[in-house]
Amino acid sequence: MFSLFKKLRQERRPRCTALVAAAGQSRRMGGENKLLMPLDGVPVLVRTLTSLQLAAQVDEIVVAAREEDIVEISQLCRTYGITKCTKVVRGGESRAHSVLLAALEASPESTLLAVHDGARPLVTPELIDRVIDGAIRYNAAAPAVAVKDTIKRIGEDGVVAETLERQELRAVQTPQVFEASLLKAALQSAVEQGVAVTDDCAAVERLGKQVYLVEGEEENLKLTTPVDLLFAQAILEEARRMTALRIGHGYDVHRLVEGRPLVLGGVTIPWERGLLGHSDADVLTHAVMDALAGAARLGDIGQLFPDSDPRYAGISSLKLLAQVGRFLEERGFSVVNIDATLLAQAPKLAPYKEQMAANLAIALGIEAEQISVKATTEEGLGFTGDGSGMAAHAVVLLEKREGAAAL
Repeated sequence: MFSLFKKLRQERRPRCTALVAAAGQSRRMGGENKLLMPLDGVPVLVRTLTSLQLAAQVDEIVVAAREEDIVEISQLCRTYGITKCTKVVRGGESRAHSVLLAALEASPESTLLAVHDGARPLVTPELIDRVIDGAIRYNAAAPAVAVKDTIKRIGEDGVVAETLERQELRAVQTPQVFEASLLKAALQSAVEQGVAVTDDCAAVERLGKQVYLVEGEEENLKLTTPVDLLFAQAILEEARRMTALRIGHGYDVHRLVEGRPLVLGGVTIPWERGLLGHSDADVLTHAVMDALAGAARLGDIGQLFPDSDPRYAGISSLKLLAQVGRFLEERGFSVVNIDATLLAQAPKLAPYKEQMAANLAIALGIEAEQISVKATTEEGLGFTGDGSGMAAHAVVLLEKREGAAAL
């Protein structure tokens, strides 16, 4: 039923063609075509087209390019699977002329046209769809972000003529989306009258039409000068670093019994009772292992070291932790930090916390400073509070090395 509803919704929405302005001369980039330059190993224009390809509400892409680049761009679309790109056409003498030529090649079934700068490769599919939604409601929509700097209007002599109210200003981005006939008429008028417009909103505004602004994205920058490429590269690297991080949470609990040693974090603590378990029942180390295994999608410690296996009877949990560390290494993970908390009414554990952290660090081959071990009572509440058992929580952060196999 849901898939049927989704299909009907797709059929009812307006058809949209994305027009990509890619015919500029890249003069401020030194003359080399910036759209064909690599950005984190992928041509700038390919990143732009990929976002349009992934946008749910874009049905077709038409690119306006320099004549000498048409063959190469067409080949890039085939190589990178940009299947929505139906045409790469020759651009015109101005940006408005190029967009108009692309608009005239759009499918006649498209009632919306989304104009996007080829030099905005960090646009997200979500922003594209959001602006299209705005155009469906208002016939003309564009993304915009607040202006951070104070803007001043100057006179011919370079003296400040006016300081503009910053709260009323917005920096407009692309894609800019319009009802198809409205955009074509606006561009035709601008081209025929020789009016220079810096964006398509300005062309539409000349006809007395209103443009609705939606919230843009700071990362949706336009690559104009070499320094812009550096900014874009930094944004991609930071995004990749963040997506390489994995968080895991572990929890373990064991019953306290007589006749067993109390082992926590590899430290044997003098106490009248110890923890019951198949191994040494080191509840702290078990929680840490479970968190590490969870972050790396290794399963849980019950799967890795089942209590039905005689090899693990009475084994030191630090040895098992070292094995988990080897599993992480094989999968390309390194430990950023570990934060663990023991829940026990007694005994006093504060004197042993630093040694516990050191033992865990040695088993994993990391620095003790990367591990925090805390202990707390539960003020007589629950099974830990009445002395029936102990529990431990652990939260870990892993980082996946660049080039390591995907999860």
